[in-house]
Amino acid sequence: MAAVLAACVAAAAWRSAAWPGNLLLTLVLLLPVAAPVPGLARGVRRTYAWATLCVAPYFVYGATEVIANPAVRGAAAAILFASLAWFVALVGYLRLSRYAPSAARGSTDSD
Repeated sequence: MAAVLAACVAAAAWRSAAWPGNLLLTLVLLLPVAAPVPGLARGVRRTYAWATLCVAPYFVYGATEVIANPAVRGAAAAILFASLAWFVALVGYLRLSRYAPSAARGSTDSD
């Protein structure tokens, strides 16, 4: 999911600026999506938790570009969709991988 978001961001940044500026803009915009990749690849649960914070800049960027820049409206809509999908995937993994409270404490239900 992060790769789809990165591709959408790169496409939008590439189309929104002139040649030298668009390469720098693309690199800067891809930093938050690239930061958690090593921990996500290893399956570190804590990385999944803080990676949800990396989604916010892409959501804000996509919403702003959809409203303000008609030239990249399609790519910005794709960024919005991909950022929401990535967020849902991260939170879904966190919810499915959490420990059961009763099993973690070792208590038994004897009702």
